[in-house]
Amino acid sequence: MRGHHLFLGAVLLGIGSAATADDQTICADRPSKSTGPCTVPQGKWQIETGLVDWTRDRSGGLKTDTIVWANTAIKYGIGRRTDLELWITPLETASVHGGGESEHHSSFGDTVLRIKYALTSDDAPVQVALDPFVKIPTANHRLGNGKVEGGLLVPIEIPIGKNPVTLSLDPEVDLFANSDGSGHHLAADNVVNLGLAVNDRVTVSTEVWTMWDWDPAGTGKQASWDVAGSYLATKALQLDVGANFGLNNQTSGFEVYSGVSVRF
Repeated sequence: MRGHHLFLGAVLLGIGSAATADDQTICADRPSKSTGPCTVPQGKWQIETGLVDWTRDRSGGLKTDTIVWANTAIKYGIGRRTDLELWITPLETASVHGGGESEHHSSFGDTVLRIKYALTSDDAPVQVALDPFVKIPTANHRLGNGKVEGGLLVPIEIPIGKNPVTLSLDPEVDLFANSDGSGHHLAADNVVNLGLAVNDRVTVSTEVWTMWDWDPAGTGKQASWDVAGSYLATKALQLDVGANFGLNNQTSGFEVYSGVSVRF
């Protein structure tokens, strides 16, 4: 839990320093599975932390509860359209119950390195970015597969008319490790998200997420319907909540989470 406390402390420090940020409103990848094409302003830091993320799954007579604590993105703007990102999970726990037995596992989670580059200017009618990433296997073998993986995400954001509604698309291609450990294979997923700015502070969204995983051992197909909301406390501080609901038997039943994002 020490890592959890360290990152909460970093968030609080950022909140105290938020008043020094410029007047540009914070643009975070939280909440929802959708990733925005915006980047952190040059020379600024941004921390996006999931306070608690709880997922429950029921399959094969087993009930699995997974809790991710303080999953955190540490971002720094290295250019007018580019930021570097380090994503870490100080603590992840999984509890499995069923068949008269129970198991509990905990570990530091996997680490992800990203770089996001905005292809379009801030005033372009359609916003597009490139977001390549690589996963470094830092979780134990119970909660991770111990393999280096990566992919490329292309966030796209399209305003709908003059309404406060935005359509976001997130096509992604991944290179995942084979389940038998023999090599890697392709996977692809996408998010179709509709966001509504209720007012200057509150935004709500709904989305459908789909994924196809072409593992040689068998193709996996997952889908979920997600809802989320965020509250802009200041121009540099955002709070959020969300929930995801699995749409097939290969997808976790439901997930709820909350988080905070701050720029300084």
